[in-house]
Amino acid sequence: MKSYTKNGWLYISVSGTPQEIGYSYGSAIVEEIDKIQKMVRFHIFESLGVEWDYFVTVAKRLFSPYIYRHYREYYEEMLYMVKGINDNGGSITMDEMVAWNNYFTITIDWYNSKYKKLYDKKYHIYHSQAVYTKRNNERCSAFMCNGDYTVDGKIVCGHNNFSDFVEGQYGKQVLDIKPINGNRMLIQGFVGWIWSGTDFFVTSAGIIGTETTIGGFDNYAFEAPISCRIRSAMQYGNSFDDYLKILITNNSGDYANSWLIGDINTNEMMRIELGRTYVNVERKTNGYFIGFNATYDPRIRHLECSNTGFNDIRRHQGARKVRLTELMDKYKGRIDLEVGKIIMGDHYDVYTKKINPCSRTVCSHYDLDSREYMSDPSRPLPFQLRGAIDGNLITADMAKNMSFCLKYGSSCKISFSNEKYFKEHIEWIQYKDYVFSRPYEPWTIFKINEPSNKHEHTKKQTKNKHNYTIRNNDVK
Repeated sequence: MKSYTKNGWLYISVSGTPQEIGYSYGSAIVEEIDKIQKMVRFHIFESLGVEWDYFVTVAKRLFSPYIYRHYREYYEEMLYMVKGINDNGGSITMDEMVAWNNYFTITIDWYNSKYKKLYDKKYHIYHSQAVYTKRNNERCSAFMCNGDYTVDGKIVCGHNNFSDFVEGQYGKQVLDIKPINGNRMLIQGFVGWIWSGTDFFVTSAGIIGTETTIGGFDNYAFEAPISCRIRSAMQYGNSFDDYLKILITNNSGDYANSWLIGDINTNEMMRIELGRTYVNVERKTNGYFIGFNATYDPRIRHLECSNTGFNDIRRHQGARKVRLTELMDKYKGRIDLEVGKIIMGDHYDVYTKKINPCSRTVCSHYDLDSREYMSDPSRPLPFQLRGAIDGNLITADMAKNMSFCLKYGSSCKISFSNEKYFKEHIEWIQYKDYVFSRPYEPWTIFKINEPSNKHEHTKKQTKNKHNYTIRNNDVK
């Protein structure tokens, strides 16, 4: 195991069996997990009026048994992660770990579905609210391009994650996982997760992946969680067909995304707009895909979502759809790593037609946005603690060496000061102790650690059958 911090990032490299990976990983994140535990207990109660322990109970009764039955490898990894944390002075239960790894699924998708009502009735748990509060689940700007759009014709991919600052600031991890079976993975994502969650990754199979969430999606069914499906795809997927099969098999519709997948072996790109009832797949060998939290597929947009903002340039979806298209055309034939940094840090607002860092820009800044053009009470509020918290870029040549280029903090040069923000926005003062300053950090290249002799393996990559035998009627 190797671990270090650099320019805002926590880098961890682990290898071996699921038990060895989990224990080493847990040993390296003790201090961060303690902060995360305090954060989620505050943030969930503040956001929903419901204790975090309620969601831990959901994990215990529903998600932990399901993962144990169908994804034993990942259950073991989390179990030994808990042991590694607790043996080194931390304190977390297995069900708390499962709840954290499925944080968005449980607190957004599951919580706002009919399954919550059935669960509450079954276990005699009642809350006084008549209408459940929806947490915002729209995150990320992204692009992937090749052919005529890039300098060398090869794939270039960019992404940033914009989230609530209070939870999103923990998407600060670079995780190198070298399992005894399947692909090696270099992942940028949340501390303590067996997957990414942000999502940005490259694997030893030559696959690059990222996504943007589908806003307004509301078609959840309790089946295989995305945490296990995308981890399985990264670890055992060697082709586009593998990724598609794994992602759609017993798809629960949780954390619904438009996935952008690139194969550097063939220089082909694929976009999977992954609803639950509807799935739209496109492949290109020359062109681009963009991600902006809404789908091009009208079936997903109208039949599985509501209030998507697809054509509304007052909203971040419609505005970024326009701006990312403009940027692809503007830089056609010139896109490389450096131009990618310009694209991900872009602040042009297509609604006001000027440079205006705000919720609508590719590099999103809700914390600077008065939201004077919005009147929908379900939308983010003025100067909300939300926006781009990172920048992520990779080229095909970098992918060959399993490396990528990241920036912690916003994708641009604007920093975030806790002291300055809460002095100016006392309406959000309750978050002051839970949101950290993010000073300017430079773009930084990370790569896989040198192979360990102990766990170097030359076996052919094999598929774990647990990931392909999920049965709909297994969930009780």
